[in-house]
Amino acid sequence: IGVSNRVDSEWTKTPAALLCLIHSYQMAMRQTPLTCSGHTRPVVDLAFSGITPYGYFLISACKDGKPMLRQGDTGDWIGTFLGHKGAVWGATLNKEATKAATAAADFSAKVWDAVTGDEVLTLAHKHIVKCVNFTQDSNCLLTGGNDKVLRIYDLSKPEAEPQEISGHTSAIKKALWCNDDQQILSAAEDKTIRLWDRNTGEAVKTLSFEASVSSMEYIPDGEILVITYGRTIAFYKAHTLDPIKTIDAPASIHSASLHPDKDFFVAGGDDFKLYKYDYSTKEEMESYKGHFGPVHCVRFSPDGELYASGSEDGTLRLWQTAVGKTYGLWKCVLPGEFERRFA
Repeated sequence: IGVSNRVDSEWTKTPAALLCLIHSYQMAMRQTPLTCSGHTRPVVDLAFSGITPYGYFLISACKDGKPMLRQGDTGDWIGTFLGHKGAVWGATLNKEATKAATAAADFSAKVWDAVTGDEVLTLAHKHIVKCVNFTQDSNCLLTGGNDKVLRIYDLSKPEAEPQEISGHTSAIKKALWCNDDQQILSAAEDKTIRLWDRNTGEAVKTLSFEASVSSMEYIPDGEILVITYGRTIAFYKAHTLDPIKTIDAPASIHSASLHPDKDFFVAGGDDFKLYKYDYSTKEEMESYKGHFGPVHCVRFSPDGELYASGSEDGTLRLWQTAVGKTYGLWKCVLPGEFERRFA
């Protein structure tokens, strides 16, 4: 927010006026999220594309079975992918936002043309599918779900049987490519995270936790793994699964996301709040409510200017990283009296 460095001398001598100035400034700086409506049941997963010539995009997975595509910086609805016959648990976009993939309770994963909205491929599974993830070249799709098996599909050969990797003893909740798609990270309800070699299908390392891991985010730049379980937000080295740091939150946390610059991270969970922490000091910077139900997922945009959250209340909300900056649909407008005196 543009504020003149000059302050009238008579105002500096008047405590009441100065308090009014401070109050106006704080009011102008208050976090005001954009609310994205349209879903009719809880939003359980979301993902951003990379930055494309047309901006970046946001996909959401919802128990209403109708994943939605939106413009990432404004939340404007673009389209809904229609075809699943059950709750959609996972959704992702490739970097170019030309392909989408979804994981659902109808025992299938689907690949979509994200430009036309057409269904490209249905991949039948033996149980509920919880997660999907593209390789960097978008040629392969990784899936995981309640049958405890990781599957790698070659999308150029849809008729071919997928490569299967077994080892988890409970439902797989999240699976991600890492290390230039040569390794896989998976989190399951058996309270473990496992690092797999893609070529051999063997587990390289296994981490065990006191509670089931609720979310997992992989940051290629720096090879950082962000995970949440119980009230804990933890950071690990993705290649080795060596610990970096942990933070205890005031409530059970369902999801956390690290800013691209790694200055801070955000998290959300059972108490309807979003928390923002300094990554270096681990100190809580701020917290605020916006949702009317538990926060199930949160992710930063690829440019780091905002973060999106999805909730039990059926909405997505977009939050500014730098409050008061003109960006997307946020316009910097000062209160009238404040603007007249200090423009």
